[in-house]
Amino acid sequence: MKKLLLLCFFIAAVSVAGCSSKSSESVVSADVDTGQYNQADAEAALLDEARRMVKDVFFEFDSAELDEVAVSQLKNNAMWLVENQSISAMIEGHCDERGTYEYNMALGERRAEVTKRFLERAGVAASRLGTVSFGEEKPFDPGHNEAAWAKNRRAHFVVK
Repeated sequence: MKKLLLLCFFIAAVSVAGCSSKSSESVVSADVDTGQYNQADAEAALLDEARRMVKDVFFEFDSAELDEVAVSQLKNNAMWLVENQSISAMIEGHCDERGTYEYNMALGERRAEVTKRFLERAGVAASRLGTVSFGEEKPFDPGHNEAAWAKNRRAHFVVK
């Protein structure tokens, strides 16, 4: 009888020890998972903020010059990007539908490059910025009037 009680006590002790070991492993695992989840959430939140804060700049017809409004917006973009070093941006140059394909591709490239140079001079590392021209290929507004064309003449930021 004593042996049976000792055996039952031993089995119970091993079971309890096994359970506590498993539950502490689960807690540690949950903490690691929660930490990773929180980091992913923080990164997603920062990208959402970047999409709200880093705004497009617009150009006049047949121009790659930055006007006062564009300069003001680029100063804001630069300030935000300097403060948030983990964010990079692809600057897309866009045009309206007027002009030849070749001309608009070149104009879109000039718009993207002038935008990039401004940000670099304002302190954003060149390694965080890329450029590409889409010319007239990806209009923001598909309309065929001045209001639509004005929206399409832009340097668009894709943050990552």
